[in-house]
Amino acid sequence: MALPPSNPAEPASGGHYFASDPQVPSAPQRVRVHLDDVQFDMDTDRGVFSHGRVDAGTELLLRKGGMTHCGSGDHLLDLGCGAGVIAMTLALRAPQATVWAVDINERAQAVCRGNARRLGCANVTVADPSDVPDEVRFTEIWSNPPIRIGKPALHALLDHWLGRLMPHGRAVLVVHKHLGADSLAAWLMGRGATVTRLASSKGYRVLELQPGRIDDDATA
Repeated sequence: MALPPSNPAEPASGGHYFASDPQVPSAPQRVRVHLDDVQFDMDTDRGVFSHGRVDAGTELLLRKGGMTHCGSGDHLLDLGCGAGVIAMTLALRAPQATVWAVDINERAQAVCRGNARRLGCANVTVADPSDVPDEVRFTEIWSNPPIRIGKPALHALLDHWLGRLMPHGRAVLVVHKHLGADSLAAWLMGRGATVTRLASSKGYRVLELQPGRIDDDATA
């Protein structure tokens, strides 16, 4: 999961998946992704989010998040891409769009890049957060955000990226209710966004956000 590298709250724990250089031994493992419309095999690794499996929240997001018509000229974002299950799914669903797979974790970047190459997803661009050009604006943002980095860092992360949505764009997030899904939805609405719950299962909430405004002067 990614944080803007300039964020002062960025965790420095070397063994965690949101560290830039996870200090745990590599242990590659391939998993099967089986959705209604796409199926593929994907490599994962230790020190990268959801090693050896597709986590339940992300699977719910991919099954229930919906998708607008995205074609040439559209930019989609997998925020905190990990091994790239969201990025690969978006790339296969919208082969004419550009999919940005963004993560601060260098091992995640390498694994995601390898998955894109092996699956022939030439429309995937894997990048560190600082390497996404400032002028890029997104039609859709998808994320299973890193809730455990703490509320201030999470709010800064979302402000940074949701502010880059196109006016007609949307974001879809999945958050567990015990990790603050409902309070996050309330915070987003307080920032001027329209938030709709698309699905709920096993405690996970899939939230769709339409920007309205992301007001940097609003109370965090």
